[in-house]
Amino acid sequence: MDWVTTLLILATGLALLVAGGELLVRGASSVAAAFGISPLVIGLTVVAFGTSSPEMAVSIRAGLSGDPDIAVGNVVGSNIFNVLFILGICALILPLVVSLRLVRREAPIMAGVSILLLLLSLDGRIGFLDGALLFAGIVVYIVWLIVQSRKETAARAAVAEATTIDAIAVKSPLWLGGAAAVAALATAGYVLGWFSIVVTGFVVVGAGLFIAGSLFGKGGTTKGGDIAHQVGFIAAGLGVLVLGSDYLIASSTSIARTFGVSDVIIGLTIVAAGTSLPEVAASIIATIRKERDIAIGNVVGSNIFNILGIIGLSAMVTPGGLSVHPLIIRFDMPVMIAVAVACLPIFFTGFAIARWEGVLFLGSYIAYTLFLILVATRNPALETFTSAMLLALPLIAVTLIWTSVQFFRAWRNTRSPKSGSEVTVHD
Repeated sequence: MDWVTTLLILATGLALLVAGGELLVRGASSVAAAFGISPLVIGLTVVAFGTSSPEMAVSIRAGLSGDPDIAVGNVVGSNIFNVLFILGICALILPLVVSLRLVRREAPIMAGVSILLLLLSLDGRIGFLDGALLFAGIVVYIVWLIVQSRKETAARAAVAEATTIDAIAVKSPLWLGGAAAVAALATAGYVLGWFSIVVTGFVVVGAGLFIAGSLFGKGGTTKGGDIAHQVGFIAAGLGVLVLGSDYLIASSTSIARTFGVSDVIIGLTIVAAGTSLPEVAASIIATIRKERDIAIGNVVGSNIFNILGIIGLSAMVTPGGLSVHPLIIRFDMPVMIAVAVACLPIFFTGFAIARWEGVLFLGSYIAYTLFLILVATRNPALETFTSAMLLALPLIAVTLIWTSVQFFRAWRNTRSPKSGSEVTVHD
């Protein structure tokens, strides 16, 4: 591709990510309100699993094509990226209030399944039985979430109709024709090879639900019609997110290769981060719209799904299972575990992720990426950089321990979160 085409594809990918994230978050928050389900549960399931579809596609395709390192490395790299980069960016935009439920349950589960993946990989392979165990874990987790959500008794405030997309749809019949045109365009794009089956499937299903809500739900004015519209926005938003990430990965890879960056670096950085772009868009849009439970739940839920669902299914469908490179076992998986465990004291300190903690997350991801580049290129600066990291890591650990101790002292004295901080918690 020439530079003009590459930059146009890059810009298009970014625009699609923003549009898809807006559709997804609007639809998800409205569905949560309609069914009385907490935004956190929606973030942990619908949004998290949906935005992980690129990781699912890449890992399964890599496993079947004989590239297990990409299948496993994509998940491990994405999990590190999700916590350090996405939560870091979101916390810089707006300090994130952490749900008490997330601190007590989902964050420890995320750390636990990360450790489980390392244990299963110690023999250098994730076999069929290992994959079945992991996949059974995601099934149990989903069932458990559904049971827990049905026990919720607090009424959820309805979303103001004047601010939702479907309020416009009710007033304008052009939306119905637009939905039909989008479905036709997506189908034609798949036939011509422009769009993947995942993109086309999400968009066609989303447009079909929107049309059904308009035709059979009295223009979306009934509860059933409104829900059909919102679920349609979720499906279409996921399709647009996947398409945007595909464009962004293709253009970024082309630019990297133009500057002579090796395929190793591209795989460790662009592929892992690129498949997480739907999570980036969804979480940032959710943060801007102050749907912070969706923003955090999306990251934690995606990490749980990536390990249990994606690695589990990939190992089951790949003949002989997935082999795991020794470097991933010795370095990347421990980093993934350290990142997941580090969330516990950060989430506990005031039940919030402050801006300085967001800076810490972002700085850690930059350091991790730089280390990968130095190792892959065998740069002479690696030894100096490693020495600097060996000095910095203990300081970061001491800071996390100190802030946790200070918080627990204050909490023990008051039997409540620290006063003066934004600590609206949800159980």
